[in-house]
Amino acid sequence: MGSSGDDGYRLLNEYTNGFMVSQVLFAACELGVFDLLAEAPGPLDVAAVAAGVEASAHGTELLLDTCVSLKLLKVETRAGKAFYQNTELSSAYLTRVSPTSQCNLLKYMGRTSYGCWGHLADAVREGKNQYLQTFGVPAEDLFTAIYRSEGERLQFMQALQEVWSVNGRSVLTAFDLSGFPLMCDLGGGPGALAKECLCLYPGCKVTVFDVPEVVRTAKQHFSFSEEEQIHFQEVYRSW
Repeated sequence: MGSSGDDGYRLLNEYTNGFMVSQVLFAACELGVFDLLAEAPGPLDVAAVAAGVEASAHGTELLLDTCVSLKLLKVETRAGKAFYQNTELSSAYLTRVSPTSQCNLLKYMGRTSYGCWGHLADAVREGKNQYLQTFGVPAEDLFTAIYRSEGERLQFMQALQEVWSVNGRSVLTAFDLSGFPLMCDLGGGPGALAKECLCLYPGCKVTVFDVPEVVRTAKQHFSFSEEEQIHFQEVYRSW
């Protein structure tokens, strides 16, 4: 018979409440909590954080304390008042100034992916994605949902750039690609993986293929010092 001390019951609770952890993380990123603390000269109290993110003091305190319990923030007490600052984890991955920041990825997950997962049972029943129920766009047109506005498209592309900033090197070194002077990245978005490729294989040239609106956004919002070695090619959907 199960009990609160049972490993299986604890695991069940972990699975059941996992979405709450995700929402705490998404909310803190959306409000800019980690960025505010990164820019501060030292730890901040609840009132300073609440003012900085334009939120209620009560709600901010609850969010900060929950982040502490998740090891996303650390707290120290001075004269009976709590002061908060980032941990190594949040400094590395949850602040925009970090070269390994995952902020845009988390915002995309919170705004787009999370909504789709709320319809998982329907997706299983119907055998197709739930973009129509979630965003009002046809289930067959995946990228209409991902790129449903200029802002959403840019954030998704920034999220891809963040993913490759952490994982690109391990992917590109899984095999020795030094023998290939010409490479292509299908659906390469902002060209982040192409840049990583040039860092590892500086003698190669990379062509990034993507739809016209993505290519335009990449050229407008992302810088390329290796322009002569990275070429963007527009392609048109045939599905």
